[in-house]
Amino acid sequence: MFYHVLKYVLLGPLLRLAFRPRIEGLEHVPEDGAAIIAGNHLSFSDHFLMPVVLKRRITFLAKQEYFTGPGIKGRLTAAFFRSAGQIPVDRSGKEAGRAAIREGLGVLSKGELLGIYPEGTRSHDGRLYKGKVGVAVMAITAGVPVVPCAMVGTFEIQPPGKVVPKVKRVTIRFGAPLDFSRYAGMEGEKAAIRAVTDEIMYEILALSGQEYVDDYAAAVKAAEEERNARGTRKFPRRGR
Repeated sequence: MFYHVLKYVLLGPLLRLAFRPRIEGLEHVPEDGAAIIAGNHLSFSDHFLMPVVLKRRITFLAKQEYFTGPGIKGRLTAAFFRSAGQIPVDRSGKEAGRAAIREGLGVLSKGELLGIYPEGTRSHDGRLYKGKVGVAVMAITAGVPVVPCAMVGTFEIQPPGKVVPKVKRVTIRFGAPLDFSRYAGMEGEKAAIRAVTDEIMYEILALSGQEYVDDYAAAVKAAEEERNARGTRKFPRRGR
């Protein structure tokens, strides 16, 4: 109930007015039945802008930190995500990936739309990073189509670290549904799920026009932060 109030009364009209999203390929999103919407992830704003333009309700697997943040901001963020029906996922450890897959399959078993960002985290520099294979496991296991989606311009309006987004027009593109029925029963084979994931990422890349990096975003970001930390450390001067 609250999801529809947010979308059609409280938040949706404001977002449409402020960002005037160009919507391309919306006809590719199935009107009914289970499907996965797999998109690039450039901004916190992505969580709001994509659902606003869809005709159907979509449920995202959201990182657990959105539900456990401290202070007033943390409580408000948690309340929003819970009210919108989003699912918290712990992203730490091996079991986290399996838990996310179980939650996602539960959404798909109800014939609903599942939203997922295969990169696993927001891009810290606007580039598109290597996708994690959970999206492939869910697509093959559930036997559902995957609709690639590209958010264009959301990094410019609200890059990581920016609290208030810049009011600027954005574009949201949906590609033709991808059918992976030829991989039926192969969700446990590493080569198969890697191939499916890479195909999904290629389609997102074609829609977004981003530069592609064949490494995981979290690993690249961590390496850059470590280099920056080493560069700012103060070392004692050597005696003469």
